[in-house]
Amino acid sequence: MTQDNRDILDVLKFELSFLQDGGYGRSPRKPWRAPSIFEDSPICPNFCDPARPHPCESCLLEQFVPENRKQESVPCRFIELTKEGQTVEDFYRTASQIEIEEALARWLRAQIDKIEKERAVAAKSGVA
Repeated sequence: MTQDNRDILDVLKFELSFLQDGGYGRSPRKPWRAPSIFEDSPICPNFCDPARPHPCESCLLEQFVPENRKQESVPCRFIELTKEGQTVEDFYRTASQIEIEEALARWLRAQIDKIEKERAVAAKSGVA
């Protein structure tokens, strides 16, 4: 398994920027389908590689996948984006692209805020 040494906070901030910049808009190469959340993002280890040579376990997003879903063929589809437990997969079945992107933006902001607060507390306690 390849180790991803990127900072999760940087990855989440990049994903939020990607989303806000229209990264999940229709692709000119595949206009017949909506892009897949996380899978069609540059943060995915298999981005633009249909052979999918990198195992999903090497992705930093794996830490957000519930334990009982880590063996799915695309585990990031089971990341819970809402407090009610709605996953990316659930949104694909029941929501519009706009609703999915809004939920993703809220989730990303919440995760970024949580990590920043945890690091601030850790830094403060480490100084004392």
